[in-house]
Amino acid sequence: MRRAIADYPLVLFGLLLSAFGIAMVYSAGETDMPTVARGAWEKQIVWTMLGVVAAFGVSRMSVRIYEWLTTPAYVATLVLLAVTLVLGRGAGTAASQAGWIGFGGLRIQPAEFAKITVVLMLAQVLAARKDAPKSLVDLWKPAVIVGIPWVLIMLQPDLGTGIVFIGILFAMLYWSGVPWPLLVLVASPVVSLILAGFGPRAWGTWFFLLIALILWLGARRSSSYKPYLMESVVLGVVNLLMGVAAPILWGKLKPYQQNRLLVFLDPNLDPRASGYHVIQSTVAIGSGGWTGKGFTLGSQKRLAFLPAQHTDFIFAVVGEELGFIGVTLALSLFLALFLRIVRVAGRANDSYSSLVTFGLLASWFVHVAENVGMTLNLMPITGIPLPFFSYGGSFMLASWITIGILVRVASEGRGRPDGLAI
Repeated sequence: MRRAIADYPLVLFGLLLSAFGIAMVYSAGETDMPTVARGAWEKQIVWTMLGVVAAFGVSRMSVRIYEWLTTPAYVATLVLLAVTLVLGRGAGTAASQAGWIGFGGLRIQPAEFAKITVVLMLAQVLAARKDAPKSLVDLWKPAVIVGIPWVLIMLQPDLGTGIVFIGILFAMLYWSGVPWPLLVLVASPVVSLILAGFGPRAWGTWFFLLIALILWLGARRSSSYKPYLMESVVLGVVNLLMGVAAPILWGKLKPYQQNRLLVFLDPNLDPRASGYHVIQSTVAIGSGGWTGKGFTLGSQKRLAFLPAQHTDFIFAVVGEELGFIGVTLALSLFLALFLRIVRVAGRANDSYSSLVTFGLLASWFVHVAENVGMTLNLMPITGIPLPFFSYGGSFMLASWITIGILVRVASEGRGRPDGLAI
């Protein structure tokens, strides 16, 4: 086996983000009263070190080995997700319902590793095609691959992770060459369901635009995608059903589920319960100003007003203590990492490697967009961690395994990447 070429910018960005995250986890534990966050930074260091070791091991394996292991790894994670669901329903505890499996004193979240195996499996199926999917029928295999783990995760329930899987699917379909009009039509039922919740006017406008798009695509002489008559009929009927079903589904939701959606529009509707997280988060970030209150000195954090401050809402700690400068630095590191991954995807030797790279990027991108969005009340609260920042062993380990895969793809890419021989 020839020597691997480590793409050192990828590794460097991962190390910088991990160090930044460990510092913020440490700060999250520095409060004026005992919290579960105190001492979490020490465990985060251990998980980071284990992750770096795992990344090194993964980077030493050929991409062809990844391809060979794709199917058994995918099946294994499905089994673990199913076991998690069964154990969670039996135990009825918050931890089990969040998708944890315990092995002695160790607990893992199979969903974090399922994101990787789903990307690998989806890449294998899409790369095996001679042409990109050009119709709804062509999308049944990708839909099934993502749909099975998605259902298992939504039954836990875990909306945040479910959204990540949807993001992976659409990103990889786009990267495989699926025409954008087809992607819009595939997403249209979900859009109808959401807009119907805002009233008949919003839904009616969307439905009119959808029909206009279908007619325009059918009338074009030269188009990368033309919907078949049956496809058009099915899409129209499904969107109509979504518009009718939205009020019914709203009535089926439990009160706390309805409150979560309502407080996204106005957190002050339930400031002491469903809206509490968002209000405290926005107050903390807003109070940081340009330079922040100082490392470990955030008042919202020190008084433990900020919920889940070492996990889901750790970005609010960054905003409160390091201000606009700290937030900009964190987001800039993510941007630099993402741009580097796009470069790796473009230089990959084959479709499988390129799709794997872009799918892993999509997973991280959705995580960052969701997490930062919910802390700023730009997205509903879904309870999703921020890569390399939020405390959590499974996610940190999975993130560094992802780095290892990306480094290997980069080492086998076209031309010699900017890196060091290892």
